[in-house]
Amino acid sequence: MTTVSPLNPIDFNAIDEEVGFVPFPLLFQRAAFRDPELPVLKVEDTVLTWAELVDRINRVANLMKARGLGRGDKIAILARSSTDYIAVFLGALQAGVCAVPLSGMASSEQLAGMMRDSAAKMLFVSSSTLDLVSPFAGTIPELPEDGYVAFDFKKDGWQSFEELIGAATNELFIANIAPEDAFNLIYSSGTTGVPKGIEQSHYMRYQHVIRFKAMGLEAGATTMIATALYSNTTLVAMLPTLALGGRVVLMPKFDVQKYLELAESEKATHTMLVPVQYQRLLAYHKFDDFDLSSFRLKLSTSAPLREQVKQDALKRWPGNLIEIYGLTEGGIGTVLSTEEFPDKLASVGKAGLGAEIRIIDDNGNELPVGKIGEIVGRSDAMMTGYHNRPDLTEEMIWTSPEGQKFFKSGDMGRLDEDGFLYLLDRKKDMILSGGFNIYAADIEAELVKHPDVDDVAVIAIPSEEWGETPLGLVVLKTGAKTSAAEIKDWVNARLGKTQRVSDVVIREDLPRSTIGKVLKRELRDEYIKQKAS
Repeated sequence: MTTVSPLNPIDFNAIDEEVGFVPFPLLFQRAAFRDPELPVLKVEDTVLTWAELVDRINRVANLMKARGLGRGDKIAILARSSTDYIAVFLGALQAGVCAVPLSGMASSEQLAGMMRDSAAKMLFVSSSTLDLVSPFAGTIPELPEDGYVAFDFKKDGWQSFEELIGAATNELFIANIAPEDAFNLIYSSGTTGVPKGIEQSHYMRYQHVIRFKAMGLEAGATTMIATALYSNTTLVAMLPTLALGGRVVLMPKFDVQKYLELAESEKATHTMLVPVQYQRLLAYHKFDDFDLSSFRLKLSTSAPLREQVKQDALKRWPGNLIEIYGLTEGGIGTVLSTEEFPDKLASVGKAGLGAEIRIIDDNGNELPVGKIGEIVGRSDAMMTGYHNRPDLTEEMIWTSPEGQKFFKSGDMGRLDEDGFLYLLDRKKDMILSGGFNIYAADIEAELVKHPDVDDVAVIAIPSEEWGETPLGLVVLKTGAKTSAAEIKDWVNARLGKTQRVSDVVIREDLPRSTIGKVLKRELRDEYIKQKAS
């Protein structure tokens, strides 16, 4: 381990990034050393300089060291986004401990399963998530009685975060960290059972820093983020920003007006948003009233960004827009620079830095250019594996004829002659109608072109005649009066015979996850219940 007095700091100028790996704590501590008074972190009304943030990070690291936690141990965080949340996450990393960010959208039963699976030795909680913990508090064998820590409330059986770090030293302590050490454990979203734990290594996270640096992220950047801290989408943007000396402005809850006000006042240069956030921002009637000229780069991930939204962003929002397609598990990664390739906006780009993409059929055979199949990929940023589930990890792997390991995506797509990838649908969501494979993405792309349609989803529903048939679900623009029958006739006139929707249903909204993915399973379940009643 490395223990350094603040009076005798590490020679950060001697850090050699050419060696291929630098532990993340060294990167953010270097950024802090170079510009200690930079207001590096803003969450709502709380603003911390590097000096203030590092003081808290160091105290968290020493707290964990004093409790005997280090390499191989885990701590969990189930809380609203805050500067304290970030200090605990980074302090854990500095102590060599693996951070486990838990989703407030999970059930108490699922969360209890994640705690048992991770064997986390501490759990940090905010008042907003306390009700989720209460049903299982005291029942997790691996979590000691004094391992329950409260960020912003007082309750019997809970340790005060402020009191704990107030009693800890702020001496700079950085544990020895190896590239293969666990950085964080992220549980995949799921509506039933315990989600899979995706273990990412320090080496994998360092590759994200390299990639963002290659995209132009550097000291002086101000990155706006409006997704939850338990989401990999947030971490992918926030961590490289801090490592490279930039500022982070984080919104715990997304709001269109507030986002635009913050972006203007903070002179944001970068942002990471999910597609539904881009849609809502660009559709906002006051969008063009805000000065967004400071933006240099906008990033979109977690779900496909529709071609029309990309076109709109290019016209009305300064700075380049890059779409990133990938998995939390890593391996698969494409990048589309919309400014550079305006004629490829229907795609999600080409394989990114250090990545390789291929398409395979159901038998694992590689398919040629233009053929539709499952997307597989490999890169220098791949998860260690699913925690405690080597069987699921093995299922994820496709081995190429050359003996290389690729990760299966579960997504269907095709590559064009220039190497650009076009997404079609989740493999499990593909519609099998009358012996034909139908891809919801193709139908959705047509439905959204209707002038009165604001949002769409297409799902498979049972059909006595065809086995399955597509059902279109649409959300109309404010004030639109078009009927479902009119939209059905309009879109079917533009689709191939096998693609035509059996019906169109107008809805007030579509159910989405916290990162904006349409929850098609919920839509199907809702349809089946309605038919059964």
